[in-house]
Amino acid sequence: MNENAHLLSCVIIPMGESQLLLPNVSIAEVVDYARIEPRESMPDWLAGDLEWRGLTLPALAYDAANGSPRPAAEGSRSRIAILNTISDQQQAQPFIALVTQGIPSQIRVTRNQIRAVEGDTGPADLMLVDIEGEAVRIPNLDYLESLAREAAH
Repeated sequence: MNENAHLLSCVIIPMGESQLLLPNVSIAEVVDYARIEPRESMPDWLAGDLEWRGLTLPALAYDAANGSPRPAAEGSRSRIAILNTISDQQQAQPFIALVTQGIPSQIRVTRNQIRAVEGDTGPADLMLVDIEGEAVRIPNLDYLESLAREAAH
């Protein structure tokens, strides 16, 4: 069988303390870091609200959603990854925004290159994996979507 048939196009997203691995299809768009409008009272995992294509999206800080300190002010390499939601609540919340700490990069992987590993994970992690010697996190999108729904109310 064709080797390319087994390749999965993914994106590695740099966060404050780790990197996330997501399939390309989960990313609607990656935009330059824009002014996020903070709220008066908000949990640490909520960076604020982002206006995107006529929608107001809650912008989540992944590390803080995972129980770690929120990274310092976003730098010039920060981006915002707009993720497609996958839950049964997709009609009400079709997208969420995730503040990155760097520019996401594309990677193509096979199933054999991804190996689950033991390690500390938080509620925003689905699992920790190794890709050719590099530890990355697969995010728990259901959990992130639940935070976005909570922020929307």
